[in-house]
Amino acid sequence: MARRDIPRRPDGGRSSPPPSRQPSALRRWAGRLFVWGAGFALLGVIALVVAVAVTARSLPGYQELKSSQTGQMIVVRAADGSEIVTLGPSYGKWVPYERIPQAMKDAMISVEDRRFESHWGVDPIGIVRSVMVRVESGYWKQGGSTITQQLARNIFLNNTKTFGRKAREWVLALALEQKFSKHQVLELYLNKVYFGGGAYGIDSAARKFFGHAGEEITLPEAAIIAGLVKAPSRYSPTADAEAAVGRAGVVLKTMQENGVITAQQAADIDLKKVKMVEDRASQNSARYFTDWALPQLDLILPENDQPIEVWTTLDPVMQRAATSAIAGFAPKGAQGALVSLDRDGAVLAMVGGTDYVTSNYNRAVNAVRQPGSAWKLFVYLSALEGGYTPDDRVVDEPVTIDGWTPRNDGARYAGEIDLRTAFAYSKNTVAAQLGNEVGFGTVANMARRFGITTPINTLPSMVLGSSDVRVIDMVRAFASVQAKGMSVTPFGIRKVTTTDGEVLYQHRAEASQQLVPPYVAAGMTDLMQTAVNIGTGRAAQIGRPTAGKTGTTSSNKDGWFLGFSSGITTGVWMGRDDAKAVPGLQGGTAPARAFAAFMRVATAKRPVEKFDTELKLPQWQLEPDDEAMQANPDDYFYVDEQGNLVDPSRRQRDPEGDVIEDPNSPPEGVPADVPQAANDDFLNRATGRQQQRPAPAP
Repeated sequence: MARRDIPRRPDGGRSSPPPSRQPSALRRWAGRLFVWGAGFALLGVIALVVAVAVTARSLPGYQELKSSQTGQMIVVRAADGSEIVTLGPSYGKWVPYERIPQAMKDAMISVEDRRFESHWGVDPIGIVRSVMVRVESGYWKQGGSTITQQLARNIFLNNTKTFGRKAREWVLALALEQKFSKHQVLELYLNKVYFGGGAYGIDSAARKFFGHAGEEITLPEAAIIAGLVKAPSRYSPTADAEAAVGRAGVVLKTMQENGVITAQQAADIDLKKVKMVEDRASQNSARYFTDWALPQLDLILPENDQPIEVWTTLDPVMQRAATSAIAGFAPKGAQGALVSLDRDGAVLAMVGGTDYVTSNYNRAVNAVRQPGSAWKLFVYLSALEGGYTPDDRVVDEPVTIDGWTPRNDGARYAGEIDLRTAFAYSKNTVAAQLGNEVGFGTVANMARRFGITTPINTLPSMVLGSSDVRVIDMVRAFASVQAKGMSVTPFGIRKVTTTDGEVLYQHRAEASQQLVPPYVAAGMTDLMQTAVNIGTGRAAQIGRPTAGKTGTTSSNKDGWFLGFSSGITTGVWMGRDDAKAVPGLQGGTAPARAFAAFMRVATAKRPVEKFDTELKLPQWQLEPDDEAMQANPDDYFYVDEQGNLVDPSRRQRDPEGDVIEDPNSPPEGVPADVPQAANDDFLNRATGRQQQRPAPAP
């Protein structure tokens, strides 16, 4: 082996050989970390790609995402189509991408995701900017979320601020962009994002805040709507219009910076001139009506979760008049209720208290109170059906029935008067005598026949209204008199549709029953018209024919007025919830005045109608009593022991019209569906007539 020459040192010694170039330990570890990091990054990218691909495949289809909603939206509309209230989340109508105003697209992209068209669902620049702001400020001030990320969060995730949720959000956003186009993502976002006040999507927001469809959004309106996404509750126009306008100004400035509008366009916009829908919170009295009507949806609709529109019978003008009448005339410390029905039973107005916010208890349909003399409606109906006429003479004098002695107001007695005068001046002694004559059970049956659903006692004092009733039931009874004795059933929903107009339910009038003959209803109208013209109900006069009846309970605990005019029937009740006396409260004072104030508005656009009070008496009432039953049995009206009307026309007949005889059928003249116990005595009680019986054979 050749010998290497080793250089000598200056002192004559030999120098050591130069060290070999070995890599340092730090560089070795750095290299290893880079390799491992690159490997892990590659694995991470592969895992992300796989995760995005798997997630994209598992995502619902576009149509399924369009229809997915949480909760059911119910829009309640008045009779004129105006919106009363929106319950549940409001999604509005779906607006396709092509029909979304360009101003709305530009505003949302500018303020929420200016690089929306260029990123893949996650914006790295936005994430870096968010981190830098975090370092500078010490807390997370900007989220850096793209429109696609927000869509993923709204549909699939929640708002929990954790890195795990953020990672899932990124994967979902990337998957959404892989599966759907940019136009589809933006369409989904604009139709699903929450804008506050229960409004989801631009159509719902436009209708709630501006009163028109989402396809009609203008540039200043788009700026207001786009500004809501950041903090819907803070910038809601109905909550703080000034804050909403201020935030919209920021949106317009951002749009100008992004070049989608010019500086001149931004300067020409006066956001304060944007017309916004007034907050309906002040119209709280309509909630009494919706609380009564909407539970009926469970009975009339099949189970569904799609957004619906409920078209009701409520008249907004009449409802405001009803609210003012109750609030304006109810005595201090007292409550009030009002129900108004149209000819067909449609509820035109309903007020259940002086203020829904302070008390949402609906006294119009839930409270049970004594009606006082308003109950005399059923006493006089029974007397008229039993053969009395308004001109018949009666005697107003002290009377005692089974130990009970009724007294007139002021303990005054008029002596011999006609029936019309006795009713007009609400003579208690006459009502007691009539009830005793026709039978207290007959009066109870009459009340049940006319729709009173609460328990009814048959003590002598019942003729003065000692049984509790509901306001809506009493109004129904008076409405049936106005309808010439035909039954009237209150209803509040005319139809239910989807937001696309598909009819899910259409109200159909129930078959009416003849509760009393028309001449009985005519006689009753005669009596009630006199009560308003010259009697206790004079305060209810409205300058056109009006019929009605007052009611006052002992110690002035309850005051009532019920009546009708021009096809509208209205009932008013006032009193305290604790049933304490209200000084000065009588049916002919505050309730009658509230009735008049409301009815002047309610009937203003209706023609004046004269009442038909001509008595066209049946043949049996014009003949001697012993010939009464010789007339056609179908001309009579019967009730069973529960007060239910029995229809004689349902008896079986042969082709020639004769009644088919049956060995087990009741006697001639008695309907087949009346129990055998319904003998002559029962019929006499039910019809209120006294039939002469032949003397028994010796």
